[in-house]
Amino acid sequence: MKKNTKRFLIILPLLLLFCLSMKSSTGINEPKKKEFLITKYGAVADGTTINTLAIQKAIDLATKRKNGGIVVFPKGRFLSGSIVLKDNVELFFEEGAVLLGSTNPSDYHKINFEGRPSSPKKDDNSQLALILANKANHIKLSGKGTIDGQGLKLALAVDSLHHAGITIDPNYNTRRNRPNETMRPKLFRFSQCNDVVIEDLNVGAASCWGLSFELCSNLTIDGLTIVNRSYWNNDGIDITDCKNVKIINCDVDAADDGICLKSYYPGHFNDSIYIANCTIRSSASAIKFGTASYGGFKNVTIEDIKVFDTFRSAVAIQTVDGGFIENVSINNIEAVNTGNAFFIRLGHRDGETPGSVKNVTIKNIKVQVPFGRPDINYDLRGPEVNFFHNPFSSAIVGIPGHKVENVTIENIEIEFPGGAFKGMAYVPLSRLDAVPEVIKGSPEFSMFGEYPAYGLYVRHAAGITLKNIQFTLAKSDFRPAFVFDDVTDITMEKINLPKLSQGQIILKDSEKTTLDDGAAGLVQKY
Repeated sequence: MKKNTKRFLIILPLLLLFCLSMKSSTGINEPKKKEFLITKYGAVADGTTINTLAIQKAIDLATKRKNGGIVVFPKGRFLSGSIVLKDNVELFFEEGAVLLGSTNPSDYHKINFEGRPSSPKKDDNSQLALILANKANHIKLSGKGTIDGQGLKLALAVDSLHHAGITIDPNYNTRRNRPNETMRPKLFRFSQCNDVVIEDLNVGAASCWGLSFELCSNLTIDGLTIVNRSYWNNDGIDITDCKNVKIINCDVDAADDGICLKSYYPGHFNDSIYIANCTIRSSASAIKFGTASYGGFKNVTIEDIKVFDTFRSAVAIQTVDGGFIENVSINNIEAVNTGNAFFIRLGHRDGETPGSVKNVTIKNIKVQVPFGRPDINYDLRGPEVNFFHNPFSSAIVGIPGHKVENVTIENIEIEFPGGAFKGMAYVPLSRLDAVPEVIKGSPEFSMFGEYPAYGLYVRHAAGITLKNIQFTLAKSDFRPAFVFDDVTDITMEKINLPKLSQGQIILKDSEKTTLDDGAAGLVQKY
């Protein structure tokens, strides 16, 4: 036998093995997942028949198959209470398919979220939901249909049960005349799940938070339209102590925070979070870290975001319960009619020791701040600030002995309304200590009351770099553009302000400043 023929006979089996492995890796040899049409298991598309058992039966059968299955919702309106999603199951909604949440509170139940670490906050948010999942792997929701929680009717039903003495809410909010959020079901409640994909659906109208995920990994949320403004505590998306999360191409309209990163579990934290190409409208903050902040937030990238008609901050970066915030990159934000451009806060509301905020970069943002409430036309508006104030500036604020560190703000344009009036609220520059520390306060951009600056207020910070900053005023403002109080290592370059005059940059107990000639000419020390 010739030498080349021998070589071919040796190589041939290896080639066959390679081809077989390639087919397997590309899914060519994988059997097609079986479809489970919910109407075959008794589901009725009339919008009034409760279909919980039929839908759950389809899910349970699908998860028993070796490679899982696809539970199909055909065109029609399917009413249901709580359903539990399980391993290797996809819920697919055909065009025109609608999953309606029941308006009867008794149709919702909790599941045993076993294996969760303990949290100082315990269960202070609802464990009820229309779609539940715990330790479920390789799950998906997709299609062109709708998931509608019917949240207003459901919340009012919960409220009625309380007042009728049937199901008493021990934490009923008498001031705001509503049941506590623990009593009201969310739309989704996923815990400790891995490899989750949710895409292309219309979802929302929950009685509480919308899409809630905790301790999950490898989560993708892509192309959703989320309208969650039926009732109070209507966040759009909540991500708690998750890893490898991608939220892209979503349109979020929320009565509370739009996209909210939370941390309930000490020793756990959000890691590798990517949020991009989303449009957000919110009666609270568009994108927020906290307020629950026990573990932390690390390696977060936010880019290409449009914000409009948002009451509080376009971006709020906050830790007040001992957690850390580290390596945050924000780029290309456009916000119109928004109460505050950005708010960065390190406080000490809870936890043994304060946390930390370091290495935050905010670049290429353009924000327009109005004089009045940006959410005035909402049906449901967030609580109004209960004190007189002039328009709020952006802020970076730590606490005594614990500074926010290494923040870079670059290529920023903020249009402020001006119109500040000393008779409305006034903090003289000679009394900057009058600005309260509020060390244990719940973090909000309004927590310090009146700001002594119209543009940016910085207190208890180190390593603040400001480059190519442009502030404009629709009307004059008696306050300076910048106030720095107990800040070290300040760098300022290319500062463009409406009035290039002395006293636009105020330094109090601040040192190690590197200012270009333009900025240096605007400084006044106290």
